[in-house]
Amino acid sequence: MVAENKISVSIPAETASEIQSAIKVINDKLAVHLLAITPDERRAIPKMGDGTIPFVKKAFEYATTNKEFTPAYVDVEEMKKDIEAVETLQAFLRPLQQLVSSLDDTIMLSGSEAYVSALSYYNSVKNAARLNAPAAKVIASDLKQRFISKSAKPEVTASKN
Repeated sequence: MVAENKISVSIPAETASEIQSAIKVINDKLAVHLLAITPDERRAIPKMGDGTIPFVKKAFEYATTNKEFTPAYVDVEEMKKDIEAVETLQAFLRPLQQLVSSLDDTIMLSGSEAYVSALSYYNSVKNAARLNAPAAKVIASDLKQRFISKSAKPEVTASKN
């Protein structure tokens, strides 16, 4: 029985190089505008999602037209910059998320097919080793390392001081 080959990807080196260059350009252009936050900071901050965007925009409109209600500590110009940053960055993020999702799916499928093929080869080598085929035992022993449990802890001997 032949395994179904759902994917067969071969990206030419020149194309891969061009893609890497394009990614570098995007990264270089965006890096000066991006910040990283810690997981704790990410959990702690209020988040503006799709449902919150209309509220934020409406509050901004009111803050610009009804300034008497705007607290002194709210910088309306910075609020405007933040809203514009979200809109601009989301325009970059959405197509990149779709691309990353497709990349992830393609990597997963390619990896799965390669792994299934490797397992088939390993099973064939194990059978050959049982039949004492030359070199099969060495190959089977080497490939078997993938399946040795790492949970087995080595014995600890107490030292006397």
